[in-house]
Amino acid sequence: MNIIVLGSAAGGGFPQWNCNCHNCAGLRSGGVRATARLQSSIAVSSNGNDWVLVNASPDILAQIRATPVLQPGRARRDSGIAAVMLMDAQIDHVTGLLMLREGKPLPLYCTAPVWNELNSGLPLVPVLSNYCGVRWHELPVGSDTTRVDRMPSIEVPGIEGIRFRPLALSSKAPPYSVHRERPEIGDNIGLLIEDTASGKSVFYAPGLGAIDPPVGAAMRAADCVLVDGTFWSADEMIALGLSKKSAADMGHLPQSGETGMIAVLDSIGERRKVLIHINNTNPILDEDSEQRAILARHGIEVAFDGMEIRL
Repeated sequence: MNIIVLGSAAGGGFPQWNCNCHNCAGLRSGGVRATARLQSSIAVSSNGNDWVLVNASPDILAQIRATPVLQPGRARRDSGIAAVMLMDAQIDHVTGLLMLREGKPLPLYCTAPVWNELNSGLPLVPVLSNYCGVRWHELPVGSDTTRVDRMPSIEVPGIEGIRFRPLALSSKAPPYSVHRERPEIGDNIGLLIEDTASGKSVFYAPGLGAIDPPVGAAMRAADCVLVDGTFWSADEMIALGLSKKSAADMGHLPQSGETGMIAVLDSIGERRKVLIHINNTNPILDEDSEQRAILARHGIEVAFDGMEIRL
C-alpha cells in the first residue's frame, strides 16, 4: 500500500492568502524556515496506477500536476483517480470535486450525512449532475465496537487488496450546516486503511475532536497514524486575535495540554506518528520553533506535501 500526501495544511493552506501571522508573513519574507503547503488530501493505491483520492481540496488541480502518478497516459482522456472518498463535507475537503467535472461519472464514497450536505447546504451534487455526474456509494458507520475486525468495512473496485474501515468521529458538521451544533453520526469520519496482503494499516483522521474508545482502538491497531495537527494550543486563534473560537469549538484536538494529541500519541506506543491538516497559525510549521522540537522529542512527524507512506 502506498499513500501520498497531496496536501498537508488546514483550510486556507499555508501561507493563507490574507494572513500576516508570524508563520505566513515569515514564510513570504524568508524570515521563517518553513515550507508552503496545500490544503489537506491524500491518495491511496495498491498498484501505483489506480488511486482513491481521500478528500478533494480546492487545490486539487495543483496537487494533480505535482503528482505524476495521478496522470497516467493510458488513453486520450485518463486519470489515475479511480474514486473519491470524503471524510466530511468541509469546504476545504469537497470543493475540489468541481474541478473533476470533465469525463465519466465520478464514483463518490461518503456517509449519508455528508451526501445530504452535498445535495442541500452545499449543493455540489446537483451542479455536477450537469457535467460528469456522481455515483454515490454510502460509507457504513455507526459501530461502537473496539474490536477492529468487527468494524464495518468497504472495498473500492480497482483498488485491490485495500480495505477501508470508516469510524464516526466526535467532531462537528461544517459551519454552513443547519445542524452545526447538533452533530450527527457520520458528519466526520476517520479511516482505518488496511493492506489485506501485508496486514499493515494506517489510521487517517485530519479532523479529530476527541478520542473515544473505538478511535483509540483503531489508533492502537494501526502501524501508522496520520491525524489532526490543526492547532498547537486550545486558544491559539483567540490568543492571536484571529477568532473567538477555541480549537474544541471548531472540532479539533490541539497538540499541547494534558489531554492533547501529543499525550494521546504517547499513550499508543511505538508506531509511526504523523500530524496533518496543520493550520497556518500553528507554530510547528516553523521548523526552528520550540514546538517543532517538542514533537521531535516525542517521535512525532509533521506531514508535508508529497510525503509518501509505504506499508
